Amino acid sequence: MELRQLEYFVAVADERSFTRAAERVHISQSGVSAQIRRLEREVGAELFDRSARTVTLTAAGEAALPHARAALAAAGAVGQAVSEVTGLIRGRLTVGMVIGCTITPLFDALAAFHEAHPGVEIALLEDSSDRLTDGVRTGRVDVALIGAAAAAPEGLESLTIISERLVAAVPAGHPLAASGTVSLSDLMAYPIVCMPPGTGLRKVFDQACAAQGLHPAIALQAGAADTLVDLVVRGLGVAVLSESMAAGHGDRLTALDLKDADIPALLALVWQSPHNPAVRELLVHSRRAFRAPDTP
Repeated sequence: MELRQLEYFVAVADERSFTRAAERVHISQSGVSAQIRRLEREVGAELFDRSARTVTLTAAGEAALPHARAALAAAGAVGQAVSEVTGLIRGRLTVGMVIGCTITPLFDALAAFHEAHPGVEIALLEDSSDRLTDGVRTGRVDVALIGAAAAAPEGLESLTIISERLVAAVPAGHPLAASGTVSLSDLMAYPIVCMPPGTGLRKVFDQACAAQGLHPAIALQAGAADTLVDLVVRGLGVAVLSESMAAGHGDRLTALDLKDADIPALLALVWQSPHNPAVRELLVHSRRAFRAPDTP
């Protein structure tokens, strides 16, 4: 019995198709079929019912599948253990980044990691904070830079990069421009320009409004701060931004403190498994790039 036979067996079981399994393991369909037949002869039972269009597991196949998965996982663990001892890290690392993020230290961390571990393939995925968090929970994403409200998502390890308040931002000449400080209720008379649902900033804003029973008129939404600023400068509404976002556009907008929006907006790295050596190494470089204190 060979590991490749178990790999092909698991692929066919997952895909319910010899054709899709062959595409997944990058060999011909006939090659997959031949190896599965050899495996069936060795175990003395058919593992798949091939009589229908969709391939299904037989009772013997159902019994064998968890053991095949365990064997493949154990084989992978052997390679990982050796890699840790020798200092050689290989494989693939999927890193998530919230849409519209301009936090360049993340890119510095990725560059330093790549230089130290060129054998690891890095995939960068841009998405909303909610979907990235789900990806980390399911294992589809290894590490993600997300926005959150008040605290990082429960059940995940995290490293907070930024914690700051929301502000309102208006162009010169706006009725609120000279106020300095405003309340959420003050904003209700104006159209709001803000981040879309699924982002940390929007979650903070929605929670703060809900706590006071307010229902803002969301006029326009965009995932990038530059886009929001461009819209507001053109008089299309009042922007709801983080302090650092507004500070970066102080030459175009006036930032107003929101006195009753106390929930902090966070930007944080989140991950699930510290046992992956590639994840551990990326976190080392990330802490260094963000100049955050080392945490366990």
